[in-house]
Amino acid sequence: MFGAFLAAIIGNKTIMAIFAAVIGGLGLYIAGGINRAKKERAKQDAERLAARTEADKIDQAVAGMSDAEVLKEQARWSRRKS
Repeated sequence: MFGAFLAAIIGNKTIMAIFAAVIGGLGLYIAGGINRAKKERAKQDAERLAARTEADKIDQAVAGMSDAEVLKEQARWSRRKS
């Protein structure tokens, strides 16, 4: 009985078209959610970088470092992380 019912549904072009549209819509919804999540993550990363850059500027100003000293310090940290 189930096989006959399944065959009737699969053989019905209208039902299959509706099913395909629903599956396609679900796929677009999921893809949009992933895209929104990626955009939000990029936005948060940019905000964190801006905050870190501002904090570094404040630290350097408080320490009274010149631009040359800042570059020397950055080079030293760059070599350590490599």
